[in-house]
Amino acid sequence: MREARRRGDELNMSEEELAFYDALEVNDSAVAVLGDETLRTIARELVDTIRNNLTIDWTLRESVQAKLRVMVKRILRKYGYPPDKQKRATETVLEQAALICNVRVET
Repeated sequence: MREARRRGDELNMSEEELAFYDALEVNDSAVAVLGDETLRTIARELVDTIRNNLTIDWTLRESVQAKLRVMVKRILRKYGYPPDKQKRATETVLEQAALICNVRVET
């Protein structure tokens, strides 16, 4: 946890933004094509979008998940995220969102 905070401070990102940044950074071709700054911008936009569109039972409601998938894909396309990697990135982002929500509920 300390390591994540330290990295977040270095990159000027919140813990949530850093979690999404890490999820996107797993794709080496995305890092090479987009660069660090664009990935940070994507992560910030993802956090804002997900925060503004989550409902209490979003992990149980397929319609909400579908809406979030569309929004995430739209953001990835907007910034030129490699098309062949978008599906996996979208899944990873939604998994990360679920983890973040679970941590918030537990604390």
